Amino acid sequence: MSDANDAYNVTADELRQFIERYEQLDSEKKDVTEQQKELMAEAKGRGYDTKVMKKVIALRKRKPDDIAEEEAVLDMYKSALGMS
Repeated sequence: MSDANDAYNVTADELRQFIERYEQLDSEKKDVTEQQKELMAEAKGRGYDTKVMKKVIALRKRKPDDIAEEEAVLDMYKSALGMS
C-alpha cells in the first residue's frame, strides 16, 4: 500500500507542478496582453491608426503568396461589384 501512496504522491506533485507552471504562464500572458494594450494606447496617442497597425501585424505573420492570392480575389470581387 505504501508503494501505491508513494506513486500517488509523486504523480500528485508532478500534476501540481504542471498546473502551477500553466498558471504562471497564464499570468505572464496577461502581463504581455496588458503591455500590448499600453503600447497601442501610446501609438494611438501619437496619432497612429491602431486598427490599421493591427492589420499590418497580422499581415506580417502570413506568407506573401497567401496575401497576394487573397488580394487578387478581393480585387476580383470588388470589380464584379463595381467597387474598383
